[in-house]
Amino acid sequence: MSKNLKIFFGISYLLILIAFLYYIFTIIQINRLNDFSYYKEIQTKLDFIIGSNTLINLTYFFFFVIIWIALLGFASPILIISGILFGQWLGTLISMISISIGALILYSIGNYFFRDILKNILEKKFQKYIQLFQKNEFYYFFIYRFIGGLGVPFGLQNLIPILFRMRKINYFFSSFFGFVPGFFVFNTIGAGLNDYIKKSNSFNLKELLFSSEIFFPISLFVVLMIVSLIVKKKFFDVVNE
Repeated sequence: MSKNLKIFFGISYLLILIAFLYYIFTIIQINRLNDFSYYKEIQTKLDFIIGSNTLINLTYFFFFVIIWIALLGFASPILIISGILFGQWLGTLISMISISIGALILYSIGNYFFRDILKNILEKKFQKYIQLFQKNEFYYFFIYRFIGGLGVPFGLQNLIPILFRMRKINYFFSSFFGFVPGFFVFNTIGAGLNDYIKKSNSFNLKELLFSSEIFFPISLFVVLMIVSLIVKKKFFDVVNE
């Protein structure tokens, strides 16, 4: 493929990304974000829509997430939403599969269209980790996903393997299994929020935080963060020594 054609597709991709994000943010009623009744209305509508045909809505959500992640979208909001819509178990499964596929598509696009640009921007910053990944790309990238990507924004996490030419099959499965604990926690929080909104008539932060639906997953999140810090120190901090 010629250089000009690559540039054309690259610019087209960025324009689609901008248009997609603009659409998402225009359908949100920003002036009602501090109104609890707004969330009650949304929750009631979503329960009716999802309950009317779960399979079709799962399919819509599946493809939406793939596109969202492929367009550099954040993962955390998707995980909360999947928990709200489908509960902690089904939400975790559908988000793991769709986000892993979306991340793989983004990796493929970045590797084909923006490889040289990304190497110039990222290679120096992540040079200390490249040799580590090259020792065993599946194992260390799994660890990298498990600990949340060392604090790197999710979209950027998906592109870092371009620096060491990671095999796509290893990329997909190391991501899929590395996502499990974090995705389960966020989906559980989403499911808890859905239950809280359904049961409550007004918002109370203290009541929310100490409700069983939220306190448990937040506790799991804290435990996960502690484990991630220990794992990070064992496998990645040693690179800096």
